[in-house]
Amino acid sequence: MTKMERACSCKCRFSRALAYLQIILGFFVVIASITSLHRFYSTGVLFGSASKNSQTFKEGYADFDLKSLSDRFEEGLSRLSALQDKLEAAVHSINKNKTAAAETITRSELRTYLEEEVISPLYSAHISLRLIRIPKPESESGPGSPMEDPLINFFTVEEIRKYLTAKGNKNGKVSVYGTNKTYGTIGHACVLMRKELEEYMNYDIANYCKDDWHLGQKLMLGGCDPLPRRRCLARASKLYQRPLPINESLWMMPDDRNVRWNNYRCRNFDCLSSKNPRRGFSKCTGCFELDKEKVKWLTNSTLADFLIDDVLAVKPGEIRIGVDISVGTGSFAARMRERNVTIISTAMNIGAPFNEIIALRGLVPLYISLGQRLPFFDNTMDLIHTSVFLDGWVDLQLLDFMLFDWDRVLRPGGLLWIDKFFCNRKDLDDYMYMILQFRYRKHKWAVSYKSNVEVYLSALLEKPPRSL
Repeated sequence: MTKMERACSCKCRFSRALAYLQIILGFFVVIASITSLHRFYSTGVLFGSASKNSQTFKEGYADFDLKSLSDRFEEGLSRLSALQDKLEAAVHSINKNKTAAAETITRSELRTYLEEEVISPLYSAHISLRLIRIPKPESESGPGSPMEDPLINFFTVEEIRKYLTAKGNKNGKVSVYGTNKTYGTIGHACVLMRKELEEYMNYDIANYCKDDWHLGQKLMLGGCDPLPRRRCLARASKLYQRPLPINESLWMMPDDRNVRWNNYRCRNFDCLSSKNPRRGFSKCTGCFELDKEKVKWLTNSTLADFLIDDVLAVKPGEIRIGVDISVGTGSFAARMRERNVTIISTAMNIGAPFNEIIALRGLVPLYISLGQRLPFFDNTMDLIHTSVFLDGWVDLQLLDFMLFDWDRVLRPGGLLWIDKFFCNRKDLDDYMYMILQFRYRKHKWAVSYKSNVEVYLSALLEKPPRSL
């Protein structure tokens, strides 16, 4: 057999293989369509009556999301159609170049082509169609049971769907919480960030997670909060060193090697100095310079500066635990720890490793976004402190929700310390009303000028008993 004949023979075999794949793919599409139509028919989707104002079904299928189901089905068929077009284009290209000299296609190249260009998208479409969920009729699932796992037909990544699927208790027993199943929590805005969430949840189970904490934070800040749990291993710094002992860690800069700097502009703590205009963040200027932080709350330069000892003297011996809702590196919690008060510091890593430095100082960071409810029970905190956080930019209705949440977790007789909140002078009355509506007792109240157009407001307020 000549070289030309061998090349032609190889091309013909490859062309026949693609033709067979097209036939198989077409058969698969037909089977998938018939199966899905059968499932639709069995639920009454095709011939049932739907409400004009909502996509719900009668006759036992209340609150069933037809649009998500239709989108999932269309997505699966689109993937199959795209694969068929790709195969047809490949066959057409081969037939068009019959007279040209062809390169011999090895078994390895053919296998790679089939695995990457055919089997992988075919498997993805197959899984997408097979995972479509049709709810059980109400008569089968029992009264009061949800007809369908929330959002189950909205996402296509299998790991998200497994997380969202209700987990029934073993042997049908009722849990200590009085429920027979457990749902994974997820933020409602996740539906607006589907692409990012599916990328975040696309990982190898029990393997190392991708270096994508910044993607998770983007989701949180976008309202996809809480994030779903993941079944992969979080990465740590390759050069992680033993942290400093507690008697040294409060006011000593931690080791640079204990932070993964990949997603920051800076690559060490020295770079985060207030003298560096390219440090990557603008809030709490100088908060990574612990020598400057040491003097905070010990000396006052304006009327709006309250001293820690003066605040604690208002309730001697009563302030034991609290939360600091600020942008910072944990210095307030460090000062309070020196006075045997335990403070949890909320933090987001906006341009710098705020959570890492708080933890490396031997303090407790709480990784929580602005829109999330505080994860504390009612009437439990002795103190809520806030500084360099709201600063006049926050929407009044959002501020209202936040203040009521702070009021919820603050115990009767607890203290709310608003530390140098600043805003435009013309907006001060609005913010004062938001704060004073709770009728807290005023222990300290100060307004001072920050500039010609901005003012500072500091207040120390006590929550009333409200015994009912």
